[in-house]
Amino acid sequence: MSVLVFADNSEGKFKKTAFEVTSYGKKVAELAQTNLVVLTINANDISELGLYGAEKTLNINDEKLKIFNAKAYANAIKQAAQKEDASIVIVDSSINGLYLAPILAVNLEAGYASNVMTLPLSVDPFQVKRKAFSSKAYNISEIATSIKVVGLSKNSFGLIENQVDSNSEDFSPSLSDDDFNIKSVSVEKMTGKITIADADVVVSGGRGLKGSENWGMIESLADVLGAATACSKPVSDLGWRPHSEHVGQTGKPVSSNLYIAIGISGAIQHLAGVNAAKVKVVINTDPEAPFFKAADYGIVGDAFDVVPKLTEKLKEFKSNQ
Repeated sequence: MSVLVFADNSEGKFKKTAFEVTSYGKKVAELAQTNLVVLTINANDISELGLYGAEKTLNINDEKLKIFNAKAYANAIKQAAQKEDASIVIVDSSINGLYLAPILAVNLEAGYASNVMTLPLSVDPFQVKRKAFSSKAYNISEIATSIKVVGLSKNSFGLIENQVDSNSEDFSPSLSDDDFNIKSVSVEKMTGKITIADADVVVSGGRGLKGSENWGMIESLADVLGAATACSKPVSDLGWRPHSEHVGQTGKPVSSNLYIAIGISGAIQHLAGVNAAKVKVVINTDPEAPFFKAADYGIVGDAFDVVPKLTEKLKEFKSNQ
Protein backbone atom coordinates (compact mmCIF):
# COMPACT_ATOMS: atom_id res chain seq x y z
CA MET A 1 0.00 0.00 0.00
CA SER A 2 1.16 3.55 -0.66
CA VAL A 3 0.08 7.18 -1.00
CA LEU A 4 0.18 8.53 -4.56
CA VAL A 5 0.38 12.27 -5.29
CA PHE A 6 -0.11 13.84 -8.71
CA ALA A 7 2.22 16.85 -9.02
CA ASP A 8 1.02 19.08 -11.86
CA ASN A 9 3.26 21.39 -13.86
CA SER A 10 3.05 24.08 -16.51
CA GLU A 11 5.26 23.55 -19.56
CA GLY A 12 7.54 21.33 -17.50
CA LYS A 13 7.87 23.69 -14.53
CA PHE A 14 6.20 22.64 -11.32
CA LYS A 15 3.45 24.83 -9.93
CA LYS A 16 3.56 25.85 -6.29
CA THR A 17 0.60 23.54 -5.72
CA ALA A 18 2.77 20.59 -6.79
CA PHE A 19 5.09 21.21 -3.85
CA GLU A 20 2.12 21.73 -1.54
CA VAL A 21 0.43 18.43 -2.43
CA THR A 22 3.80 16.66 -2.12
CA SER A 23 4.33 18.17 1.36
CA TYR A 24 0.81 17.11 2.27
CA GLY A 25 1.22 13.63 0.80
CA LYS A 26 4.38 13.03 2.83
CA LYS A 27 2.55 13.79 6.08
CA VAL A 28 -0.43 11.65 5.06
CA ALA A 29 1.96 8.77 4.27
CA GLU A 30 3.51 9.15 7.71
CA LEU A 31 0.06 9.05 9.34
CA ALA A 32 -0.84 5.96 7.33
CA GLN A 33 2.58 4.41 8.03
CA THR A 34 3.33 3.84 4.39
CA ASN A 35 5.47 5.31 1.61
CA LEU A 36 4.90 8.26 -0.73
CA VAL A 37 5.02 8.05 -4.53
CA VAL A 38 4.73 11.18 -6.70
CA LEU A 39 3.55 11.05 -10.31
CA THR A 40 4.60 13.71 -12.82
CA ILE A 41 3.77 14.22 -16.49
CA ASN A 42 6.37 15.79 -18.81
CA ALA A 43 8.20 17.49 -15.94
CA ASN A 44 11.64 19.02 -16.37
CA ASP A 45 13.38 18.72 -13.00
CA ILE A 46 11.73 16.05 -10.87
CA SER A 47 14.53 16.25 -8.28
CA GLU A 48 12.83 19.38 -6.88
CA LEU A 49 10.12 17.16 -5.39
CA GLY A 50 12.65 15.39 -3.17
CA LEU A 51 12.95 18.57 -1.12
CA TYR A 52 9.32 18.12 -0.04
CA GLY A 53 9.39 14.42 0.76
CA ALA A 54 9.00 12.59 -2.56
CA GLU A 55 10.66 9.26 -1.82
CA LYS A 56 9.83 7.81 -5.22
CA THR A 57 8.86 9.62 -8.41
CA LEU A 58 7.19 8.22 -11.51
CA ASN A 59 7.64 10.41 -14.56
CA ILE A 60 5.55 10.10 -17.72
CA ASN A 61 7.07 11.51 -20.88
CA ASP A 62 4.45 11.59 -23.61
CA GLU A 63 3.99 14.26 -26.28
CA LYS A 64 0.27 13.52 -26.43
CA LEU A 65 -0.02 14.69 -22.81
CA LYS A 66 1.66 18.06 -23.39
CA ILE A 67 -1.79 19.68 -23.29
CA PHE A 68 -4.00 18.87 -20.31
CA ASN A 69 -6.66 16.27 -21.06
CA ALA A 70 -8.77 15.25 -18.06
CA LYS A 71 -9.75 11.83 -19.37
CA ALA A 72 -6.23 10.85 -20.42
CA TYR A 73 -4.64 12.26 -17.27
CA ALA A 74 -7.16 10.44 -15.07
CA ASN A 75 -6.45 7.14 -16.82
CA ALA A 76 -2.69 7.65 -16.46
CA ILE A 77 -3.02 8.42 -12.74
CA LYS A 78 -5.29 5.41 -12.30
CA GLN A 79 -2.68 3.10 -13.83
CA ALA A 80 0.05 4.61 -11.63
CA ALA A 81 -2.16 4.08 -8.56
CA GLN A 82 -2.70 0.44 -9.51
CA LYS A 83 1.01 -0.07 -10.19
CA GLU A 84 1.94 1.31 -6.77
CA ASP A 85 -1.03 -0.29 -4.95
CA ALA A 86 -2.04 3.17 -3.72
CA SER A 87 -4.87 3.33 -1.22
CA ILE A 88 -4.84 7.17 -1.08
CA VAL A 89 -4.48 9.36 -4.17
CA ILE A 90 -3.96 13.10 -3.72
CA VAL A 91 -4.45 15.85 -6.31
CA ASP A 92 -4.73 19.61 -6.01
CA SER A 93 -8.00 21.55 -6.20
CA SER A 94 -7.01 23.68 -9.18
CA ILE A 95 -9.30 23.90 -12.21
CA ASN A 96 -7.44 20.94 -13.72
CA GLY A 97 -7.60 19.01 -10.46
CA LEU A 98 -11.32 19.62 -10.01
CA TYR A 99 -11.90 18.47 -13.58
CA LEU A 100 -9.90 15.22 -13.51
CA ALA A 101 -10.50 14.07 -9.90
CA PRO A 102 -14.15 12.92 -10.35
CA ILE A 103 -13.15 10.94 -13.46
CA LEU A 104 -10.24 9.43 -11.54
CA ALA A 105 -12.51 8.50 -8.63
CA VAL A 106 -14.92 6.72 -10.99
CA ASN A 107 -12.03 4.89 -12.65
CA LEU A 108 -10.73 3.70 -9.29
CA GLU A 109 -14.20 3.10 -7.78
CA ALA A 110 -13.02 5.45 -5.04
CA GLY A 111 -14.66 7.99 -2.77
CA TYR A 112 -13.60 11.58 -3.49
CA ALA A 113 -13.34 14.56 -1.14
CA SER A 114 -12.58 17.95 -2.73
CA ASN A 115 -11.33 21.17 -1.09
CA VAL A 116 -9.74 19.37 1.85
CA MET A 117 -8.30 21.84 4.35
CA THR A 118 -6.16 19.80 6.76
CA LEU A 119 -4.47 16.49 7.34
CA PRO A 120 -6.92 13.61 7.86
CA LEU A 121 -8.58 13.86 11.26
CA SER A 122 -8.52 10.07 11.34
CA VAL A 123 -6.96 7.45 9.08
CA ASP A 124 -9.25 4.60 10.17
CA PRO A 125 -11.99 5.59 9.58
CA PHE A 126 -10.67 8.04 6.98
CA GLN A 127 -12.08 11.46 7.83
CA VAL A 128 -11.17 14.84 6.37
CA LYS A 129 -12.17 18.44 6.97
CA ARG A 130 -13.46 20.19 3.83
CA LYS A 131 -14.47 23.70 2.82
CA ALA A 132 -18.16 24.12 2.08
CA PHE A 133 -20.57 26.83 0.90
CA SER A 134 -17.87 28.81 -0.93
CA SER A 135 -15.49 28.65 2.05
CA LYS A 136 -18.09 30.08 4.46
CA ALA A 137 -18.25 26.84 6.43
CA TYR A 138 -16.65 23.42 6.62
CA ASN A 139 -17.75 19.84 7.05
CA ILE A 140 -16.22 16.56 8.17
CA SER A 141 -16.42 13.90 5.46
CA GLU A 142 -15.68 10.21 5.82
CA ILE A 143 -14.50 8.17 2.84
CA ALA A 144 -15.47 4.54 3.34
CA THR A 145 -14.13 3.06 0.08
CA SER A 146 -10.91 1.07 0.04
CA ILE A 147 -9.29 3.66 -2.22
CA LYS A 148 -9.61 7.36 -1.41
CA VAL A 149 -9.14 10.36 -3.70
CA VAL A 150 -8.34 13.62 -1.89
CA GLY A 151 -8.35 17.09 -3.48
CA LEU A 152 -6.24 19.48 -1.38
CA SER A 153 -7.45 23.07 -1.25
CA LYS A 154 -4.82 25.54 -2.45
CA ASN A 155 -2.78 27.35 0.18
CA SER A 156 -4.42 25.42 3.02
CA PHE A 157 -1.44 23.28 4.04
CA GLY A 158 1.59 25.22 2.84
CA LEU A 159 5.04 24.07 1.75
CA ILE A 160 6.96 21.94 4.24
CA GLU A 161 10.55 21.08 3.39
CA ASN A 162 11.34 17.46 4.20
CA GLN A 163 14.31 16.50 2.06
CA VAL A 164 14.71 12.82 1.33
CA ASP A 165 16.73 10.66 -1.04
CA SER A 166 14.43 10.37 -4.03
CA ASN A 167 14.38 7.55 -6.56
CA SER A 168 12.79 8.10 -9.95
CA GLU A 169 11.68 5.89 -12.76
CA ASP A 170 9.98 6.34 -16.10
CA PHE A 171 6.40 5.22 -16.38
CA SER A 172 4.48 4.57 -19.59
CA PRO A 173 0.73 4.09 -19.09
CA SER A 174 -1.31 2.35 -21.76
CA LEU A 175 -3.47 5.05 -23.38
CA SER A 176 -5.77 4.52 -26.34
CA ASP A 177 -7.33 6.86 -28.89
CA ASP A 178 -10.51 6.74 -26.80
CA ASP A 179 -8.66 8.63 -24.02
CA PHE A 180 -8.21 11.54 -26.43
CA ASN A 181 -11.68 11.75 -27.95
CA ILE A 182 -12.03 15.20 -26.40
CA LYS A 183 -9.43 17.55 -27.86
CA SER A 184 -8.32 21.10 -27.11
CA VAL A 185 -8.98 23.32 -30.10
CA SER A 186 -6.89 26.24 -28.82
CA VAL A 187 -5.05 27.29 -25.67
CA GLU A 188 -4.79 30.92 -24.56
CA LYS A 189 -1.81 31.69 -22.37
CA MET A 190 -0.72 34.73 -20.45
CA THR A 191 2.98 35.47 -20.77
CA GLY A 192 5.21 37.34 -18.38
CA LYS A 193 2.56 37.41 -15.66
CA ILE A 194 1.98 35.65 -12.38
CA THR A 195 -1.18 33.59 -12.61
CA ILE A 196 -4.01 34.03 -10.14
CA ALA A 197 -3.82 30.33 -9.27
CA ASP A 198 -0.13 30.51 -8.30
CA ALA A 199 0.01 33.99 -6.74
CA ASP A 200 0.59 34.63 -3.05
CA VAL A 201 -0.73 38.17 -3.55
CA VAL A 202 -3.58 39.28 -5.83
CA VAL A 203 -4.39 42.92 -6.63
CA SER A 204 -7.91 43.31 -8.00
CA GLY A 205 -9.83 46.24 -9.44
CA GLY A 206 -13.52 47.02 -9.93
CA ARG A 207 -15.73 49.58 -11.59
CA GLY A 208 -14.37 52.21 -9.22
CA LEU A 209 -11.39 52.42 -11.59
CA LYS A 210 -13.79 54.14 -14.07
CA GLY A 211 -12.12 52.74 -17.18
CA SER A 212 -9.46 50.48 -18.65
CA GLU A 213 -7.20 53.49 -19.17
CA ASN A 214 -6.69 53.68 -15.39
CA TRP A 215 -5.55 50.09 -14.98
CA GLY A 216 -1.91 51.11 -14.93
CA MET A 217 -2.02 51.85 -11.20
CA ILE A 218 -3.32 48.32 -10.52
CA GLU A 219 -0.44 46.85 -12.51
CA SER A 220 2.09 49.16 -10.83
CA LEU A 221 1.01 48.06 -7.37
CA ALA A 222 1.02 44.42 -8.48
CA ASP A 223 4.55 44.78 -9.88
CA VAL A 224 5.85 46.12 -6.56
CA LEU A 225 4.23 43.27 -4.64
CA GLY A 226 5.07 40.54 -7.15
CA ALA A 227 1.32 39.98 -7.40
CA ALA A 228 -1.19 38.76 -9.96
CA THR A 229 -3.79 41.18 -11.27
CA ALA A 230 -7.50 40.40 -11.19
CA CYS A 231 -10.86 42.10 -11.62
CA SER A 232 -14.52 41.89 -10.72
CA LYS A 233 -17.10 40.44 -13.11
CA PRO A 234 -18.51 43.83 -14.27
CA VAL A 235 -15.01 44.90 -15.28
CA SER A 236 -14.50 41.83 -17.48
CA ASP A 237 -18.05 42.16 -18.85
CA LEU A 238 -17.30 45.75 -19.86
CA GLY A 239 -14.20 44.57 -21.70
CA TRP A 240 -11.79 46.55 -19.55
CA ARG A 241 -9.91 43.36 -18.64
CA PRO A 242 -9.80 39.82 -20.08
CA HIS A 243 -12.16 37.23 -18.63
CA SER A 244 -9.11 35.25 -17.51
CA GLU A 245 -8.68 37.86 -14.74
CA HIS A 246 -12.28 37.68 -13.50
CA VAL A 247 -12.36 36.38 -9.92
CA GLY A 248 -15.37 35.50 -7.80
CA GLN A 249 -17.96 32.75 -7.55
CA THR A 250 -18.52 32.76 -11.33
CA GLY A 251 -14.84 33.38 -12.12
CA LYS A 252 -11.57 32.10 -10.75
CA PRO A 253 -11.40 31.35 -7.02
CA VAL A 254 -8.76 33.14 -4.95
CA SER A 255 -6.86 31.44 -2.12
CA SER A 256 -3.90 33.81 -1.89
CA ASN A 257 -2.21 34.97 1.30
CA LEU A 258 -3.18 38.57 0.49
CA TYR A 259 -6.05 39.94 -1.62
CA ILE A 260 -6.27 43.68 -2.27
CA ALA A 261 -9.62 44.86 -3.63
CA ILE A 262 -9.62 48.33 -5.16
CA GLY A 263 -12.88 50.00 -6.16
CA ILE A 264 -14.86 46.79 -5.65
CA SER A 265 -18.06 47.13 -3.61
CA GLY A 266 -18.20 43.44 -2.67
CA ALA A 267 -21.21 41.76 -4.23
CA ILE A 268 -22.00 38.43 -2.61
CA GLN A 269 -20.83 36.48 -5.69
CA HIS A 270 -17.46 38.22 -5.58
CA LEU A 271 -17.03 37.67 -1.85
CA ALA A 272 -17.87 33.99 -2.23
CA GLY A 273 -15.01 33.53 -4.67
CA VAL A 274 -12.34 35.34 -2.65
CA ASN A 275 -13.40 34.31 0.84
CA ALA A 276 -10.55 31.79 1.06
CA ALA A 277 -7.90 34.54 0.83
CA LYS A 278 -6.15 34.70 4.19
CA VAL A 279 -5.91 38.51 4.45
CA LYS A 280 -8.25 40.86 2.57
CA VAL A 281 -7.55 44.59 2.17
CA VAL A 282 -10.25 46.86 0.74
CA ILE A 283 -9.86 50.36 -0.71
CA ASN A 284 -13.16 52.10 -1.47
CA THR A 285 -14.69 55.56 -1.26
CA ASP A 286 -17.96 54.18 0.16
CA PRO A 287 -17.69 53.40 3.90
CA GLU A 288 -20.87 51.32 3.59
CA ALA A 289 -19.50 49.07 0.87
CA PRO A 290 -20.31 45.42 1.77
CA PHE A 291 -16.69 44.39 1.26
CA PHE A 292 -15.63 46.25 4.42
CA LYS A 293 -17.59 43.74 6.52
CA ALA A 294 -15.48 40.90 5.12
CA ALA A 295 -12.18 42.80 5.12
CA ASP A 296 -9.31 42.37 7.55
CA TYR A 297 -8.12 45.89 6.76
CA GLY A 298 -9.97 48.72 5.04
CA ILE A 299 -9.11 52.15 3.66
CA VAL A 300 -11.95 54.58 3.02
CA GLY A 301 -10.61 56.85 0.31
CA ASP A 302 -10.28 57.61 -3.38
CA ALA A 303 -8.27 54.88 -5.11
CA PHE A 304 -6.73 57.47 -7.44
CA ASP A 305 -5.22 59.11 -4.37
CA VAL A 306 -4.57 56.10 -2.13
CA VAL A 307 -3.11 53.55 -4.56
CA PRO A 308 -0.28 55.68 -6.06
CA LYS A 309 0.80 56.73 -2.55
CA LEU A 310 0.69 53.13 -1.34
CA THR A 311 2.75 52.02 -4.35
CA GLU A 312 5.40 54.68 -3.73
CA LYS A 313 5.63 53.82 -0.02
CA LEU A 314 6.07 50.15 -0.88
CA LYS A 315 8.80 51.00 -3.37
CA GLU A 316 10.59 53.05 -0.70
CA PHE A 317 10.24 50.22 1.81
CA LYS A 318 11.62 47.63 -0.61
CA SER A 319 14.53 49.85 -1.65
CA ASN A 320 15.62 50.04 2.01
CA GLN A 321 15.62 46.30 2.51
